[in-house]
Amino acid sequence: MSQPVGRPTPVTNATQRQKPSGMPIHKYGQYDAVDIPDRTWPDGRITKAPRWLSTDLRDGNQALIDPMSPARKREMFDLLVRMGYKEIEVGFPSSGETDFNFVRSIIEEGAIPEDVTISVLTQAREELIERTVESLRGAHRATVHLYNATAPTFRRVVFRGTKEQVKQIAVDGTRLVMEYADKILGDETIFGYQYSPEIFTDTELDFALEVCEAVCDVWRPEEGREIILNLPATVERSTPSTHADRFEWMSRNLSRREYVCLSVHPHNDRGTAVAAAELAIMAGADRIEGCLFGQGERTGNVDLVTLGMNLFSQGVDPQIDFSQIDEIRRTSEYCNQMEIHPRHPYAGDLVYTAFSGSHQDAIKKGFDAMEADAAAAGKTVDEIEWAVPYLPIDPKDVGRSYEAVIRVNSQSGKGGIAYVLKNDHKLDLPRRMQIEFSKIIQQKTDAEGGEVTPTAIWSVFQDEYLPNPDNPWGRIQLRSGQTTTDKDGRDTLTVEAVVDGQDTVLTGTGNGPISAFFEALAATGVDARLLDYQEHTMSEGASAQAASYIECAIDGAVLWGIGIDANTTRASLKAVISAVNRAAR
Repeated sequence: MSQPVGRPTPVTNATQRQKPSGMPIHKYGQYDAVDIPDRTWPDGRITKAPRWLSTDLRDGNQALIDPMSPARKREMFDLLVRMGYKEIEVGFPSSGETDFNFVRSIIEEGAIPEDVTISVLTQAREELIERTVESLRGAHRATVHLYNATAPTFRRVVFRGTKEQVKQIAVDGTRLVMEYADKILGDETIFGYQYSPEIFTDTELDFALEVCEAVCDVWRPEEGREIILNLPATVERSTPSTHADRFEWMSRNLSRREYVCLSVHPHNDRGTAVAAAELAIMAGADRIEGCLFGQGERTGNVDLVTLGMNLFSQGVDPQIDFSQIDEIRRTSEYCNQMEIHPRHPYAGDLVYTAFSGSHQDAIKKGFDAMEADAAAAGKTVDEIEWAVPYLPIDPKDVGRSYEAVIRVNSQSGKGGIAYVLKNDHKLDLPRRMQIEFSKIIQQKTDAEGGEVTPTAIWSVFQDEYLPNPDNPWGRIQLRSGQTTTDKDGRDTLTVEAVVDGQDTVLTGTGNGPISAFFEALAATGVDARLLDYQEHTMSEGASAQAASYIECAIDGAVLWGIGIDANTTRASLKAVISAVNRAAR
């Protein structure tokens, strides 16, 4: 059957198929699935904050081109304390004098609040363990974090050891940590222990469990004596779902589980660290290790800001204070000497910004609806549930103003421009006036390109609608007006004005001041007819100004005018003059 004339030929599935990339996919194997058919984590919900550990000063710092100076380290530590982190990994003291001296400085200077636990990392060698524990002398709360690599590639390529030998390294290291803690640390120190089977995500599950159990046999966790078992995705290998399966399997199979803090430490090699962390918590993990804004080796550690704010956006208290997110970002940028991407979740310069016209219109309507809903409920906007399109949270809750929510460029529409005028200048333009003015702004963006700032929008608006002493354009300037009403309800309006540079008195009669003014204008040769009229107050109180909007048909053209005045009648007359003057430009 022939194709109907004028109708496009349909594209078949065969022509749409992707072609082979030609890349060497044979070099890479797939991740192992976990045999756990009765998994429960998909039905989980995160209803409370996990325990958090910031490793900005250790894992984050070691990944910097220019590692933090002692002053920048202290700035970061103080920020983390202010935000509310109670577990902070402060360094790798056996790696050199810089880290050792920093740990000593925050202990000796009393910088660590009593409810904050500092953590330090060490490899499983005796001289390193001794140096690490020595760095903690005098600390109130401290944890030694010991790790060794357990993954097959490391056993075969790096250490060339058997499973038994690798497990023995973990066992011996744990015993040494305990011995040196007993020897060096006094009763004033509340001491804890953390163990990580390095690259847990590449380690066979049964072997990871075997090593962790052997470590627990040495530490002997019990009531009041927990052990932290940290299972790091040192290199992210699988989907977040498989990561969750591994955590559920470990959580189910660990003995003494009630005395184990199961900790998740994701990296972002596949770009899914946040999801992997959240699903691991749903699968039974108790604690998350990460860095502010995802700082760390390669693609970074998991992002603690995004994780915490994700909880906040669902009505769950993250127990970390993100209310001054720009201060957090600025401090992080100073300490790390690295900029935060402008589209970084929650903290980037552009994350609460809409350029698209349809997005701007929806946001403006959302703000209007919030105000209406709050008024109907007899509450403030902050007391009702947040529901503004395209804004998952109220920017004000993280210290952002509304000024940057809507920004205007060539992709913007009337909603964004109207929002700027309402938010910054309390002018709530009627819909058709929004359309008219947006075309004027569109001409500007098309001609000049780039973004139009709120200041520029207001300047264009004033030039187009609001003559002022610095820019007294137009045929007519209003000086004064007086209205009288006869017994039949008809108004007579007398207006003193300047018309074409001459002082003039205009008089007209109508069924209201505006109608009377149109008649008065006829004497100047203006053929004007009212199409629409709207007004609103711009603030509360007896001295509040009013904004009047007039849509007129003037000599065959349809134009809007605006007038602003404390007197509503005078505001409406100014609006008519605005439209008339625009017609004569």
